Amino acid sequence: MCDIIYGMREHELDGRRLRILGYGACALASSLWGTGFYFGRLALNEMSVEHMVLYRFLFASLGILPVMLLSRARLTAREMRMLLIAAAFGIPIQFLLQFNGLALTTVSHAALMVGVMPVMLAGAAVLFAGERLDWIGWLALCASTLGASLVVLGGVRVSTGRETPSMTGDLLVIASLITALAWILFSKKLLETHSAPVVTAYTILSGTVMLAGCIITHALLAPLFRQRVEPFPFAHISTTAWLALGASGVLCTATTTLLWNWGIHQVPASRAGVFLNIEPALGSILGVELLGERLGPYAWLGGALIVAAAVVLTTRSHEPSPAVILE
Repeated sequence: MCDIIYGMREHELDGRRLRILGYGACALASSLWGTGFYFGRLALNEMSVEHMVLYRFLFASLGILPVMLLSRARLTAREMRMLLIAAAFGIPIQFLLQFNGLALTTVSHAALMVGVMPVMLAGAAVLFAGERLDWIGWLALCASTLGASLVVLGGVRVSTGRETPSMTGDLLVIASLITALAWILFSKKLLETHSAPVVTAYTILSGTVMLAGCIITHALLAPLFRQRVEPFPFAHISTTAWLALGASGVLCTATTTLLWNWGIHQVPASRAGVFLNIEPALGSILGVELLGERLGPYAWLGGALIVAAAVVLTTRSHEPSPAVILE
């Protein structure tokens, strides 16, 4: 009897340790995601959006390649089609939209717009997973929508030293979040039959191949339409830009996705989702403190509404939510 009780206590302690580690992994992943726009802005100072995104994912692929070699899996034809669709939405479409938006707005504004993501996940759960929201949930959704509108409208009138937030840039970031939702829903289906490392590695690698194909095809066809094509930057890139690219690829993409997907299997996704709010908060702080950006009163108010709505939804939810995020 004593052995049974001792074993139960050990099992309970192990479960508690895993939960603590799971929450820690989610918090660390969200913190690293929060630096992604900052590193992206440093690289964009020296190259185009397309080249920056490609280099970022080449570094991410190098970082995730050992995981794929150690976690090989056999996918059916249906699963392969689903994986390719998820990779297309999650990498070339999402990130080209997102960083083209960043090129037209500020790090602070782009980060605040990402704060809409937890609320969009809740809305997707209502529309596609049959979940229900009470009146507080719907109020939070409306508050988040209002907050996003205030951030966008605030960007028209607030300028910084070098970059000026624009409505076009903010809307492109929101469009990238919509494509991210499609990627999440497809990836969630794959996670029902395969482990998180397998889905993560195969998605990043196949998405990087698609991204490279799109950029190379555009470069080959551009002369036919009399468009100017910039050569791939290499020799003239500064050490700062290379470090920013490496950090955004290995830390902000490959490592964060693995941390998040591992953590989400140790704790309820509805509780872990609150850590997504670290990203917009940290991203805005980095933009203001390190890049000299300035947020107007409407943007501060809108950002507060976005984060507050996300906290309300993620802390009140008791249903599982999509568990794969790539940033």
